[in-house]
Amino acid sequence: MLEPKNIPLAQLHINLGAKIVPFAGYNMPVRYSSDLDEHHAVRNSVGIFDVSHMGEFSVKGKGSLELLQFVTTNDVSKLTNGKVQYSCLPNGKGGIVDDLLVYKIADEEYFLVVNASNIEKDWNWINSQNTFGAELKNLSDELCLFAVQGPKAILAMQKLTSLNLSSIPYYAFEIGDFAGNKNILISNTGYTGAGGFEVYIPNHLAENVWHKIMEAGAEFGIKPIGLGARDTLRLEKAYCLYGNDIDDTTSPIEAGLSWITKFSKKFVDSDKFEKQKKEGVQKKLVGFKMIERGIPRSHYAICDATGNKIGDVTSGTQSPTLGIGIGMGYVAINQSVIGSKIYISVREKLIEAEVVKTPFL
Repeated sequence: MLEPKNIPLAQLHINLGAKIVPFAGYNMPVRYSSDLDEHHAVRNSVGIFDVSHMGEFSVKGKGSLELLQFVTTNDVSKLTNGKVQYSCLPNGKGGIVDDLLVYKIADEEYFLVVNASNIEKDWNWINSQNTFGAELKNLSDELCLFAVQGPKAILAMQKLTSLNLSSIPYYAFEIGDFAGNKNILISNTGYTGAGGFEVYIPNHLAENVWHKIMEAGAEFGIKPIGLGARDTLRLEKAYCLYGNDIDDTTSPIEAGLSWITKFSKKFVDSDKFEKQKKEGVQKKLVGFKMIERGIPRSHYAICDATGNKIGDVTSGTQSPTLGIGIGMGYVAINQSVIGSKIYISVREKLIEAEVVKTPFL
């Protein structure tokens, strides 16, 4: 078993009193104060996440578009310079290698952001499919990534750049000055649904930039936020987490990701997925709310009224915003209709829940 790696600002987080846990091959801050406080800080004001464990690849040159069109499900040809696309990498067996973001920097120049636990796997997979002559570079160890999230994020960050942040649409980015540095990529993306920006910082500048963001956000009560709140924030918006809600055994059609699966082109597994879309699937990822008191957790069984198992919870929590248990899981297609009653097995007791439309917020 490999020892978890440290992110570049590991000591800073220890000094801030963070509880550090191994996550996706890295020692990561899970919380600084409480998950509840940190969750509400992001929903209501502003928080900063150090998510420098995420992976980044550069894909350039002739063949870069062709490669990305082949390895990802979304239609990369629709991206214009300065835009970002959510997508996934099919594994050739009807499952998902990873979900990712594709940034179009310029013609024949792209920037991919992948999950920390899958950096090596994704790198090897994309390279194994590169018969198109694209130039690939793994930048994961060179960059820090800060997600400044929440409704006040824009007010805090605008102090640090001459770019007009309010003119950057959702899933778009600009490259410019930030916190006294040039050529910083700032994107209107995030994993919280609370609004805000993500900034990619060369490692040697990261600590200084972190402090400047904290200073700029002080008047809005900015807080450092850990992975605990990140999970409850993303689940309230029903964003998939790789390894929980999607993995090498789930297809994007089953996972409700048909909207990023475009059959206007040929790509890895496109025939399989197109068949699923036409003929239907046997199981589907649904969102549910607890009707009775109880907190659903990953791997809890989902049952019907007679106690027969019909699926598994993939993600679950007590929603800090709604004050009830919420979750996602795969169920048989006939149990996936909005309003269907399902039961979550919590400590061998069946707790009633209802399939609902997502996102929860």
